[in-house]
Amino acid sequence: MNPFYGLNIAMKGLYASQQGIYVTDHNISNAEATGYSRQIISQQASTPLKTGNGKGMMGTGVDVLTVMRMRDQFLDNRYWEQNVLYGEWNIKSSAQSELELIVNEVPENGLLKVLNGLYDALEGLSNDPSNEQSRSVVIENAQSFCQYLRNASSDLDSLREDYNSNIKVKVNQMNSLSRQISDLNEMIYKAELDGSIANDLRDQRTVVIDQLSTIADIKVNEVQAGTLPNGVKDIRMQITLDGICLVNHFDYRELECYGIEDGSAANGMYGIRWADTGMDVDIEGGELKGYLDLRDMDGTNGTYKGILYFKNRLDNFARTFAKAFNEGIFADGNKYTNGHVDGTTLDGETGIGFFSFNGLSTADFTAVDTDLDARYDHITAANISITSDIKDDLNKIAAASAGGEAENSENLRALIDIFYDTRVFKEGTPEYYIGSVTATMGVVAQYAERLNKSYDSVIAQTEKKRLSVSGVSLNEETTNLVKFQQAYSAAAQVISVLDEILDVTINGLGAG
Repeated sequence: MNPFYGLNIAMKGLYASQQGIYVTDHNISNAEATGYSRQIISQQASTPLKTGNGKGMMGTGVDVLTVMRMRDQFLDNRYWEQNVLYGEWNIKSSAQSELELIVNEVPENGLLKVLNGLYDALEGLSNDPSNEQSRSVVIENAQSFCQYLRNASSDLDSLREDYNSNIKVKVNQMNSLSRQISDLNEMIYKAELDGSIANDLRDQRTVVIDQLSTIADIKVNEVQAGTLPNGVKDIRMQITLDGICLVNHFDYRELECYGIEDGSAANGMYGIRWADTGMDVDIEGGELKGYLDLRDMDGTNGTYKGILYFKNRLDNFARTFAKAFNEGIFADGNKYTNGHVDGTTLDGETGIGFFSFNGLSTADFTAVDTDLDARYDHITAANISITSDIKDDLNKIAAASAGGEAENSENLRALIDIFYDTRVFKEGTPEYYIGSVTATMGVVAQYAERLNKSYDSVIAQTEKKRLSVSGVSLNEETTNLVKFQQAYSAAAQVISVLDEILDVTINGLGAG
């Protein structure tokens, strides 16, 4: 047997220990790196040789096969599935605070406060119907009431536009992440042609997929496309969205936003489609789903109650209250009391409306449509106003029930009673209606917050499991470092001993 046989075994041990030290050093250096997976060296005994007499076999040392990345693909897939849900409900939960500032009651300037301000002003006028100052206060509070509704509607529109812009930002972000994954796929593929594992590149790709899974409901798979000439499996990555490949190995497809022009509630907003085919993409999860639901869903047929739901509720409040105040007609379409048009002004006129839209006069408002219901359908929270008749002339407030009676406030009392009539809205009084909107907002907010916390907890648990597999433990790595250091020292000691043996054997025999 070759006299240097033992030296070869020791050298292999020295090399294996050295590789272990390098890998351990790499783990320690990346202990805090985002997405880094702990690496270990894979070793096995070298192919043994038969002894000189053919009886038994002699070991030939150790071979380092590869450096493995400690990762559980099942946990990664599980994390991406849950991240889609977390991304959606995190957006919805975060948005509730913005919606609540607009829709919910704020003590300093809420809808109920301005409504009560109008009520108090009418009460004040009823005590002195001909008083010019009291009439001025009524008009001022009525304008504040209309202005509040217009501001709330405008704020909802602005918030909707913000979410619409965020959709485009997220689509652009998806394109960027898809391109990064495609580039990493190519680098990984080339690096692994010889059967190696591109550990650090795979970690980088996992981090990018983590980000992508927050945005949309992607599906990730690695498929075998065949076998390479050297016998290595030809593994390729595919990421699908809405059943179509978003990333296919080295290739990726871009998404684009386009202006919707179909007359729907989303008209003028962004739609999402494939840039190459123009086919719409159905987003079913992630942050994009959150923004789309907030922007477009109106609560019909059990759908999510987004901005349009609360905007529609404010519109309904504006037109129903305006019709009740003007005509004495409530939500069920029946006339229960005298409205402002039934009263008499200080000038002896009747038929003067109090509310209209865009500042129209009573005559212009009446001319909008011959059908009463259709006429009031034009009133929304975004355009409600007092009529120009009332705005331009204090005397047009119809407080009296008959002409020639300046101190008559019977019609005004009928208008005041509307504020407490449970038949005005299907939900009851105007205050009850406002309360129902506030309560719905609270329910939606609590539901979104509950799901957000739930998915956040699930994500945290899955991430904890991922880290238990791939995370770096400094205590464990320190132990490994000591272990490899001792193995290295032992291998070096073997070499030293063998060197002495060979020196005595060769030089000693030569001297004899």
